[in-house]
Amino acid sequence: MARQQQRLSALKVSKLTKPGLYGDGAGLTLQIAPGGAKSWLFRYMVAGKTYGMGLGPTHTVSLAEARQKALEARKLLLAGINPLTVKRQQKAAAALAGATMMSFDQCAEAYIQAHKAGWKNAKHIGQWVSTLNTYASPVLGHLPVTQIDTGIVMKCLAPIWESKHETASRLRGRIESVLGWATTSGYRTGENPARWKGHLKNLLANIDKSSRTKNHPSLPWPRIGEFIAALRKREGVSARAVEFAILTACRSGEVRGARWSELDLAGKLWTIPAVRMKAKREHHVPLSDAALLLISSMPKIAGVQFVFPGSGGNPLSDMSLTAVIRRMNVDGKPQWLDPNGEGVTVHGFRSTFRMWAAEATNYPREVAEHALAHQLPDAVERAYQRGSQIAKRAALMTDWSKYCAGVA
Repeated sequence: MARQQQRLSALKVSKLTKPGLYGDGAGLTLQIAPGGAKSWLFRYMVAGKTYGMGLGPTHTVSLAEARQKALEARKLLLAGINPLTVKRQQKAAAALAGATMMSFDQCAEAYIQAHKAGWKNAKHIGQWVSTLNTYASPVLGHLPVTQIDTGIVMKCLAPIWESKHETASRLRGRIESVLGWATTSGYRTGENPARWKGHLKNLLANIDKSSRTKNHPSLPWPRIGEFIAALRKREGVSARAVEFAILTACRSGEVRGARWSELDLAGKLWTIPAVRMKAKREHHVPLSDAALLLISSMPKIAGVQFVFPGSGGNPLSDMSLTAVIRRMNVDGKPQWLDPNGEGVTVHGFRSTFRMWAAEATNYPREVAEHALAHQLPDAVERAYQRGSQIAKRAALMTDWSKYCAGVA
C-alpha cells in the first residue's frame, strides 16, 4: 500500500517538466503549470464535491513535507472536517493577528497621546518620552507587546536599578502603564509583567526612598543675613529675583513667573494662580515690607507682564538665578555651602526658612508649612486646617524678613 501511495520520488519530481498532474497517491498530486512552475496539490472529495488545496511550491515544500501535509489533511477529513475550511480560518486568524499586533513603541506613543492632555506640562511629556526612548526602546521597542514577559522587563530595569534607582523606578511604572494600556486595548492578555506588588518586588531590591532622596543643598539659617547682605550688593533682575524668592520662601518657578497682575500692593498680598503651583492650588503669599520695597524698586516695562523679566520681556530662566549664586563665590571657590560642603541652590533657601521657623521661632508647624504651600501629611489635620492662616503667616514673613536683614 505504501508503494502505491508514494509513486513519486524526489528525482522524478525534479526531472518532470511536461505540464499536467502527477499523482503520488492518497490525494497528493504534483501540479506542473504551462509555464513550468511546479507545486503540490491535495485533491479530495466532500459530500460528492471535488476540492483541491494547494500545499506550496516544490522549491519550498519538499516531497516529504508535502506527504506530511497531505497526511494531516486526511486526518481532518477522517474527523469530518474540511481541510480547506481550516486553512482559511488559519489564514484569517493570521491576518487579524498581524492587523492588531502592536509593538511596545507603538503602544507607548498611543498611551502618551491618550494621556498627555491630563499631564501637568510639556516637560512632563518630555520626561516620559525621554525615559522610554533611553531605557525601554532599545530592549522592548520593536517587540510585539504580546511577547513582553518578566525576563524582558528585567533586562531594562536590572542594569540601572541601584545606580539610577529614581529613574529605574519611574521607568518601571511607565512600562507598567504602557502594558496596562495595551491589555485594556486588547493588544495583549495576562498579568502585567512590570507590576511591582507581588511580582517584581520579589526580584528587585526594595531601596528605601529616604536612603536615596537627595535634598537641595541649603544654607544654615544663621548665615542667611550674611548671604542677603552680599546679595543686595549685586545688581540685576536675577539678583532681585533670588532675594524675592528668599523673602517669600517661594519656588524659583513661581518667582520667575510672577506677574504684576498677581500683586495687591495695597493689601500686601501676592496671589499665585493654581496653574503655576506644584500642588495645583491657588497660593496666597503675604508680602513683608522688605518684599514690598523690593517690588517697588522693579521698573514696570510697557508691554511686559513679568515682575522679573528676562531678555525680550520673557521670564528669566532657572539657570539665571543659579548663576547669581555661582557669581557670588570668592576666587572661583564656593563660599555659600550647606553642612555637607555642597554649594547651595535657590530651592534650598526654602529649607533654610523652614529650619529657621522650627528652631528660632514659636510659630506652629502648620503655619510654616502653609507658607511653603505644603500639604499637611495628616488627613484629619488637613480637615481642621482648611484656612491659609494668612494673618499668622504675615507675621511670620515679617519676622523672617527682619531676621534676613540682620547679620549675626
